[in-house]
Amino acid sequence: MILMLCLALVVFALLGAPLFTVLAGAAMLGFWHDEIPLTVMGVEIYRIVETPVLLALPLFTYAGYILGEGQTSHRLVRLTRAFLGWLPGGLAIVAFTTCAFFTAFTGASGATIVAMGALLYPALRQAGYDERFSLGLVTTSGSLGLLLPPSLPLILYAIIAQQMPQGAGVTIDAVFRAGLFPALLMVALLSLFGYWVTKRRPVELQPFCWRELGRALVEAKWELPLPVFVLGGIYGGVFAVSEAAAVTALYVTFVSLVVYREVRLTRLIALMREAMVMVGGILLILAVATALTNWFIDAEVPSKLFALVKQYIDSKWAFLLLLNVFLLILGCFLDIFSALVIMVPLLLPMAAGFGIHPVHLGIIFLANMEIGYCTPPVGMNLMIASYRFKKPMLDLAASTLPFLGVLMVAVLIITFVPVLSLALL
Repeated sequence: MILMLCLALVVFALLGAPLFTVLAGAAMLGFWHDEIPLTVMGVEIYRIVETPVLLALPLFTYAGYILGEGQTSHRLVRLTRAFLGWLPGGLAIVAFTTCAFFTAFTGASGATIVAMGALLYPALRQAGYDERFSLGLVTTSGSLGLLLPPSLPLILYAIIAQQMPQGAGVTIDAVFRAGLFPALLMVALLSLFGYWVTKRRPVELQPFCWRELGRALVEAKWELPLPVFVLGGIYGGVFAVSEAAAVTALYVTFVSLVVYREVRLTRLIALMREAMVMVGGILLILAVATALTNWFIDAEVPSKLFALVKQYIDSKWAFLLLLNVFLLILGCFLDIFSALVIMVPLLLPMAAGFGIHPVHLGIIFLANMEIGYCTPPVGMNLMIASYRFKKPMLDLAASTLPFLGVLMVAVLIITFVPVLSLALL
């Protein structure tokens, strides 16, 4: 009976059943098998509501939707181009930097490709970059900001890890700090690659102009305080994470509605609804995943998996190498939110058994998922870029390969140099 029900769940998942129903079904099946009353599901789902830091998730999501609606992308591109456009490879560096910042605040890789792609792709082509390089750059850059605060996957990882005994000390503040240097490493390595390409194939540069820089600074003066609220406010001890999220949401609402007047009141209400629908979906998945996680713990699934792995691998470094291979394959088939809620409860206890810091594990996990955004068959960046630029997915996948190679080097450094993630903790 139990085997038939398990097979039915697998079939429903393969047929495209909503993720939350599959997770809820698996949790209920596990509790039923262990003769635990199914009323425990309600208790486990309610437990997620009591998580104090949960408030940051909808507030940062809402702020990201507002930023994605206006002309923030135009102002950021102009500002970074005024700063860096004169360098060899400067326009490529502009693309990496602005996309990372934009993705961090909007929380959506697709939004970055749609908003930034319309600006950066024509600019890259006009400056003399070839089509393949330009498409690969814009497609890959869409997910660069996932390790920068206040990225939603960082928040989600912290919330999931806190439900596990091995991740009880993981905080949003800690993962925000941990993601800074690895994110900067990725941007730096990609920028060096862009510089190298430009040196081999010279392109048109934008002369440095103090007047243009001044105008760009004035135009973007309302966006410049945003990192101060998030980074300065949290790390300076002025705000808690949820307070920083509230201040950020209030600030971007005021700027977009009153200062720039790029968002009408009627559209603001629609954006609120869209943002909360997305958050509601994430919370529903997170709630049933929490129930499944607690069944895993009760059934000692993580410890049994660790014992199995330990039979074949006894080195921390070998485990980390295998983990990267597994996560790269996982990223080809699962989106980042599904991967987080399904795999973190299983991987965190194993990583702890090998002495890997739970915050470091989160950064390794998300760094690999950044690459997964650009790998077929489920690579979200490839799908959105294919639609946006009217190019076949296979062509786009081929154009991203050099950039993915650079990112894999960054992932290996992040994995085997833990101080990069843990230095600020």
